[in-house]
Amino acid sequence: MNTPILETERLILRKFTEGDMEAFFQIYSDEQVNQFLPWFPLKSVEDTQQFFAERYAAKYKQPQAYAYAICLKKDNYPIGYMNVDMEEHHDFGYGLKKEFWHQRIVTEAGKAVREQVKKDGLPYITATHDRNNFRSGGVMKNVGMKYQYSYEEQWQPKNILVIFRMYQLNFDGKKERVY
Repeated sequence: MNTPILETERLILRKFTEGDMEAFFQIYSDEQVNQFLPWFPLKSVEDTQQFFAERYAAKYKQPQAYAYAICLKKDNYPIGYMNVDMEEHHDFGYGLKKEFWHQRIVTEAGKAVREQVKKDGLPYITATHDRNNFRSGGVMKNVGMKYQYSYEEQWQPKNILVIFRMYQLNFDGKKERVY
């Protein structure tokens, strides 16, 4: 049951493949797309292959993984990504090429992934955003997550001080639990 394909009205959510490396590079190399993310934008084919191997190929080998390419149905070409980490925090993360911003694509994808992880029995998901990236918080709210608290962190490897806002959505009825 590793990374099931999901479909919405406009989207296909599927695994990234080796054939997607150009699209993968376009997403992960863009300065604006990656401004509020913990890694530096990718600079080369070698960086892209290593990042893919560490962050996607390794997850696809696990029995349960949620590491999706967000693709439009019209061409099945990756324009973004959405992940839910299988570590204790079940971090929900996403990114989208800027020419597709403000079209509710990430919200649409997020609702589909939310339903899949709920169906599969994850007890909750969490997500954080830099307080300066308020639109990301809007996505979290639109997916049904609730703001819990803010905290300050020296973010690595960028080595910048960030105030994060943490959101959470509990699926198991334990409304009082906060990660």
